[in-house]
Formats: sequence, C-alpha cells, structure tokens
Amino acid sequence: MASSQHVKYDGTHRLIPTKYAELDGSVLETLSLPTEVIADLSELDAATNERKMAEHDQNIAIGTGELLFGVPEAHIVNAAFCHPGPFGSRFNDSQRGAWYAGVELETSMAEVAFHKRRFLVDARISDTLVFDYQDFLADFSGEYSLLDSKEKKECLKPVPIPDCYQAGQALAKTLLYKGSNGIVYPSVRHLGGTCIACFRPALVYNPRRGQQYELTVDGSTKERWATAEGLEHSSSPIHYRPR
Repeated sequence: MASSQHVKYDGTHRLIPTKYAELDGSVLETLSLPTEVIADLSELDAATNERKMAEHDQNIAIGTGELLFGVPEAHIVNAAFCHPGPFGSRFNDSQRGAWYAGVELETSMAEVAFHKRRFLVDARISDTLVFDYQDFLADFSGEYSLLDSKEKKECLKPVPIPDCYQAGQALAKTLLYKGSNGIVYPSVRHLGGTCIACFRPALVYNPRRGQQYELTVDGSTKERWATAEGLEHSSSPIHYRPR
C-alpha cells in the first residue's frame, strides 16, 4: 500500500480553459434578457449545475462541509471536485473529482496538451489549433501518499483511456476513506515531471491566478508515451506562450 510523506510545494500549476475561469456565477448573467427570464433560466441552471448542487448539499459524494465558501477562487476549487467527468480521471472516479496540478508548468502543459491532442485526433481534426488557458497557482503542505513500485506499474499506465484509470481510481478511493490528503506521483505525460492529486478542497492552499497562456496543439501528431516503468517515450515539443 502507498506510503506517505510530508511534502511542500509552492506555486503548483493547474491550467483551466480561460472561458471557464472568467465567471464566478453563471454565464446566464452575461445575457441581455429580461430579469424574469434570467431568473427562470438561473433556476434551471442551478438544478443541473453540479457545483451549485454540491454547494447546496445535493451531492452524495462531497458535502458542503468540505467545500470552500467566501474565499478567493472558491468556485474554481469547488468545481474541480464537483465536475469529475463521465469517466473520472487517473485518481478519481465519476462521482467525486480532485484538484490535479503539476509541480512544474511544463508538466501541467504536457498533461493538458496530451488530452487536447487526443480530443483532436478522436474528432479527426488534423489542424494546428490554439487554446487559451488560465494558470491557477496553489500551494500544498502536509502528508501525501506516494506510490510504491507495484502501484506505479498498475496505476500509471498511459493507455488505453479510460481503462488505464481503473487501478488508480480503486486505490484513490481506498486512500480517501482512510484519510489520505492526496497522491504525489510521477507525471505520465511529462517524463521527469511531478503531479499532485489533492483529495480535499480545504488543502488547496492560497489558490490564485497566474499567467494566461496560449497553447498550440497539432492534431496530426502521432505520439508514444512512457510506460509505468519509463520505457518507451516519444513526444512532440509543447508550444505555449503568455497571452
């Protein structure tokens, strides 16, 4: 089973599409519609928005006592835990999310670029496209779980997605209910990089906005990725620049 170690990271990087980082409330607030129409649409939005539902204690996977309120960027942190995605991610299932960050900016860029490129390839889009991201910085200090050699082999498989997430999700669920704060692990998409998956919103310390970036992704690129043992690895350069 994973061991634990005290870690301290300042200014880790989590990249979020700029369009999702701009508003604290709903995009409906920007529409030029009568007040009564906005009210009706807002009620519908609140009934279907996973973050808002969780903030009103309507999510069985994460209670309001765990979420953040009244602090800067609370909505950004809460959203990471309330919008896990239909298949989850490497160390969270489809019911409860986690805050993923790269210790290095290049690691976060590589992780995001891999998934964006995969989306383009699956959609058969071979163009080179530019995407805007907001970098959210956060600090971490405390006891976090580390993977042993067997767990690295089982949990850090690069493909196929989402099947390669199954072992990691099972381990994370066990660790979460045993009181773990999260997992620090080697990046699968950036050789030599370090990632952190934080299980608890209150432990995402001092979340704040950093630089905005433009990330260029080539949908025609074919890439190979390292196995858990770090054997085969081939990747294209990650092209990004501040906005």
